[in-house]
Amino acid sequence: MSADETEMDISGVKVMVIDDSKTIRRTAESLLKKAGCEVTTATDGFEALAMIADHHPDVIFVDIMMPRLDGYQTCALIKHNEVFKSIPVIMLSSKDGLFDRARGRIVGSEQYLTKPFTKDELLGAIRRYVKRAA
Repeated sequence: MSADETEMDISGVKVMVIDDSKTIRRTAESLLKKAGCEVTTATDGFEALAMIADHHPDVIFVDIMMPRLDGYQTCALIKHNEVFKSIPVIMLSSKDGLFDRARGRIVGSEQYLTKPFTKDELLGAIRRYVKRAA
């Protein structure tokens, strides 16, 4: 990772975290808020899709395994929407399989993080995909 990716200020970046685990949502929200991000959370894909239009996040983290609408389906719906397809989507999963990573790429996700993720992984992913206007 370059120095830019570890040092870039990400305060004010709008991040959405979609996960059915309250623990994961709270952990990610806490880490991101400490870094100055504006955080919106959703418990599943349906809830998230209703919120994306209102919040226009700069980056979205989505869990793969969720009830009703899983992470792959949620990502595919975001990426097939003309207005939202440019938003970077980062998949979160407790599984670290090649198949899961490939499937994430197929539906258009930019990156795949394995849970439990570290603060550096979370913030590094945001810095990698959110380009600040200099």
